[in-house]
Amino acid sequence: MNSTGKNLLVIMSDEHNPKMLSCAGHPIVKTPNLDRLAAGGVRFSSAYCTSPVCIPARASFAVGKYIHQIGYADNADAYDGKIPSWHHKLRDRGHQVVSIGKLHFRETGEDHGFSEEIIPMHIIEGKGDLMGLVRSDLPVRKGAYKMANMAGPGESQYTFYDREIAARAQVWLREEAKKHQEKPWVLFVSFVAPHFPLTAPPEFFYQYYDQVLPLPKLYAREERPTHPYLMDYRSSFNYDDYFDAVKLKKALAGYYGLCSFLDHNVGLVLDALTQSGLAGDTQVVYTSDHGDNLGARGMWGKSTMFEEASGVPLIIAGPNIPRSEVIDTPASHVDVYPFILEAVGAADPSLMGGFPGISLNSLAQGEKPDRNVLVEYHGMGSSTGAFMIRHHQYKYVYYIDYPPQLFDLKADPEELTDLAADPCQVAVLAECHARLLAVCDPIAVDREVRRRQAELLQANGGRQAVIERGDLGFSPPPGAAVVFD
Repeated sequence: MNSTGKNLLVIMSDEHNPKMLSCAGHPIVKTPNLDRLAAGGVRFSSAYCTSPVCIPARASFAVGKYIHQIGYADNADAYDGKIPSWHHKLRDRGHQVVSIGKLHFRETGEDHGFSEEIIPMHIIEGKGDLMGLVRSDLPVRKGAYKMANMAGPGESQYTFYDREIAARAQVWLREEAKKHQEKPWVLFVSFVAPHFPLTAPPEFFYQYYDQVLPLPKLYAREERPTHPYLMDYRSSFNYDDYFDAVKLKKALAGYYGLCSFLDHNVGLVLDALTQSGLAGDTQVVYTSDHGDNLGARGMWGKSTMFEEASGVPLIIAGPNIPRSEVIDTPASHVDVYPFILEAVGAADPSLMGGFPGISLNSLAQGEKPDRNVLVEYHGMGSSTGAFMIRHHQYKYVYYIDYPPQLFDLKADPEELTDLAADPCQVAVLAECHARLLAVCDPIAVDREVRRRQAELLQANGGRQAVIERGDLGFSPPPGAAVVFD
C-alpha cells in the first residue's frame, strides 16, 4: 500500500433523515452497524447536503462545489461529466475509482469519471423529472398516491436493487480490491434505501409495526405551519391526501424498516472490508444525498430546508481518524471533496484551489471556520428559489418571493418556532442576510436557474407536454419498468 494515502470506501444512501440513527439519539430506529461505524470514528451532528433533492445533491457531491457554482439545479438537469469530479481527478492520476449502485447522473455512456460503473442507476431517458421545470401554477403530482399505498411489508424493486448492490460490493472487496494495490483505490457504494416506496422487507418492517409509533411532529392539520413555500410544496406533492391512520403507521414502519435494512446492508459491506483484510488500510465515509420529512408538518419526501430534509448523516472512520467523536460544527457535502483527496494521498494544492469545502479532517480535529454552509433549492414543488445558511446556532432561510424564516437550533432544535417576524431578531436577520450575500447573490442565482429551466422546458415541448408526460414517482433501477402517472 502506498504509504501516503489509504483506500477509501464511500457509502451513500438515499433520503436518510439524519435523525433516524440510534447513535443520533433516535428512540425507535435501530442502526447497529452505523452506530458501530460512528463509535469507531467521527459523526458530524450538523451536516448538510447542498440541495435537498437527488440530482443536484449528487452532482454537487461529485464536483465538490455548491449548486450555484456548477448548475445541475433540479431533477431534470443531471450531471453529465462535463465539470471534472473527484472521480475524474483520481482516476486520471492512476487510482482505481469504482461505483456500485445509484448515481443518478444523466446517462450511461458518458464519462462521469469512474474507472467502472457497476449496475449504475441513471435518470430516465436522460431527461429525469421534467415536471419540476414548471415553477409557476405548480402541477399536482399524480404519482403522490404511491407514498401511502405502497407502504408496508414486502420487497420492492428498490430492495432487490439494494441487495444486489450489497452483493456486488462484497464481491468487489473480496475479489477485485487486491488487484489494485499500486495506488489507493476508491469504492463508491450507493444504496437507494430508505427512499420510498416505503416497502420494507418483513423482517425489518415488523420490528417497528408491532409497537406504538408516535405521530410525526406538527402532523395534525391545525398544527402545520402555513409559510407559503411549505403550502406550495404540500399542494404540489400532495402525499398526505392519501393517508389515514393505518397507512400512516405502515409508512412510518416502512421507513424505519428501510433504515434498518440499509444498516444491514452497510454491515455486510463493512464486514467484507474487514474479512478481506483491508480495514486497516481503508478509511470509510457514510452519508446520504439528503434527508426526508417523513410526515413532519404534513410533508413527505424532501425539498425543504428543515433539518429532516436538508440535513444528512455524515460519519468518517478508519486509520488516522479520531474515535468516538461527535462534531457539532456545521459541515457540508462540499467538505467531503477535500477529505477524499486527502484520504487517498492526492491533496495536491492544484486540485484544491477554488473549492469552498474545508476537509472533514480539519473539522474533526476541532477547526471552527468562520464560514457559513449553504443549502439551496430550485426544483420540483417550489415556485421560488430557497437559500439556507447556518450561522452559529441560527438557521436562516431566504426565499426570492416569500418572507424569510429564522430558527434558533440551540433553543429550538425541532424547528417549531419561526422567529423571522420577531422584532427582537431584526439584527440577527440582517447579519444572516449579509452572511448569505457573502456566499452568493441569490437573486442572480435564481435568475440564471430560471433561464436554464426555461431553456430545458422549451426543448422538451413546453409546460403542457411535460405535465402530460406525467409523474414518475421514483426512478426505476436498472431493468425495471418505467411507469408514469
